[in-house]
Amino acid sequence: MNEKAKSGRFSGRHLPHFCENEKGLFILFIYFFVCFIPTLSSQPIGITKTIDMSFGNMAVISPGTVVLDPSGSRVATGGVTLPAISGSFTAASFDITGGANLTYAITLPLNCIISSGGNNMTIDTFTSSPSTTGALNGIGTQQLKIGATLNIGGAQAPGTYISGVPFSVTVNYN
Repeated sequence: MNEKAKSGRFSGRHLPHFCENEKGLFILFIYFFVCFIPTLSSQPIGITKTIDMSFGNMAVISPGTVVLDPSGSRVATGGVTLPAISGSFTAASFDITGGANLTYAITLPLNCIISSGGNNMTIDTFTSSPSTTGALNGIGTQQLKIGATLNIGGAQAPGTYISGVPFSVTVNYN
């Protein structure tokens, strides 16, 4: 055996001293596996809607908005008021699943149109909790809540407004 192998330095032609038997090769394999293979989740990230977004009842005197927070609270601005009979209002909720302890990026839509008959309103300024990056827990789950702003015209017709096409939320591993 030459001096380079005994000292444990790798010359390209000889294995380091500790790799001269099967046990040493196994240790070398584990070392490279743990230290040089990037951690990748074999489990794809998933997103499942569990609760639809709902702005509840409102009264319109003139143009305004209803801002629905990801926590589920809401505030009216401009000529819109929130009546005592609030109806059902809630932030949208999604279950995120994937690899344990991994982080992910959240992409929210720019806007969405809701309609009742021939009348439309725009939803925009989407917000989320967590905001731009989420972190899956030790079993690979997290709940994502989405709020937004409903823009209401001054002569907005009463009705039950729904989206013809659901809005899209995208999550990707970081």
